Amino acid sequence: MKKILIIVIIILLIVIGGLFVFNIQTSNLAQYTKPESSTTTNYVNNDIVIDKTDNNIINETEIENAIITEETYNKEKYNGEFELPISGSTGFASVSLPLYKNQGSSVLKNINPGQAFKIIDESDNYFKIELSDSTTGYIESKYCLVNLPDIIPSIIYDDTNSYKSIFKSSGYDLENITGKKLYNVFMHNDRLEQDEYIMPLLYPMTKKIAQVQEKALENGDCLKIYETFRPYEVQMKVSDSLSALMESNETVKKGITTSPWDKSWFIAVQLSNHQRGVALDVSLAKVEDKEYKKCGDYTYMNVTKYDEYTMPTQMHELSRSAATFTSPVDSKSKTAWKNVKLASSMNESAKKLQNYFTSYGLTPLASEWWHFNDLDTRELTKDKGSNGKFYLNDCLSTIPD
Repeated sequence: MKKILIIVIIILLIVIGGLFVFNIQTSNLAQYTKPESSTTTNYVNNDIVIDKTDNNIINETEIENAIITEETYNKEKYNGEFELPISGSTGFASVSLPLYKNQGSSVLKNINPGQAFKIIDESDNYFKIELSDSTTGYIESKYCLVNLPDIIPSIIYDDTNSYKSIFKSSGYDLENITGKKLYNVFMHNDRLEQDEYIMPLLYPMTKKIAQVQEKALENGDCLKIYETFRPYEVQMKVSDSLSALMESNETVKKGITTSPWDKSWFIAVQLSNHQRGVALDVSLAKVEDKEYKKCGDYTYMNVTKYDEYTMPTQMHELSRSAATFTSPVDSKSKTAWKNVKLASSMNESAKKLQNYFTSYGLTPLASEWWHFNDLDTRELTKDKGSNGKFYLNDCLSTIPD
């Protein structure tokens, strides 16, 4: 009888101990499991995927399906002039422009140079736009600067003048310019769901840039844009700093004034095509890795890793070392450059970059391997050319409708 009693007691102790351990484990589990309301979710292809960092049971197949494949990209990419629709992108008035109630009808108000707006739609030669105060109307599209990252997101954007200018001359720093932040165009872009540079060009030119990038991507290359619009005030500050440097440094002076060159070829001493919205400073990179991302109903490509090609000089080296040709070329001519000999420093990478741009009607600048102009757009907008006396301060981009 005593033996049976001892066995029963032992069994009871084992059961009680097991319940105690179970309660502790349950308590600990409750302590470290996030409540339902704090679950982190990512929205991919309109499907909810629970983040793995949460202590929730997740089907691994759902995670794998969340990765956008190239096949999905080919089905969901935008089939238009750009990689994403113009709808929802940010635009800016390059000059004072009338905002019409309807196309060419009564004027609601005038839009100031540099004023931002959201593009709602395009019709004929007009944009339907919305201002930051919710006013809507129509504006002539050819005079509008359009933000490139909104419509060609696959390009690599790196506006060094917006955080740490790399302007130099014969390797020497420009006082109060080199290493300085000359303006700020790096801000959050709701459309792309990330911080990005504002880099606009006049609308007709953006169509050519889209063609250049498409061709580059076909060959495994990618454009890397360092600057598009440059405020006039910044232009003059760089020009003044270079003038001061050349007066105090003989090496710099020789680098920009040795015949047949002069200072004006390396930094405009007055209004330049950067202020007009028809020029960009650009390099070329080899795509090493990429990903596909969603923007509304569309999928686009985003370069995540690249190798920038070696060029004749670093970007924004203001001296004859960076020259494209052996001598100056009429910068207002679309064809004169074809009859001038390339500089010996123009390596294969620089020639490749030039070929991409000239194949789509853009013109190289004789003194800078990185600079290309759109003379067609300049001619198209010459009746209302921008003076660039404004800064860009807003990004109103949204997901395309």
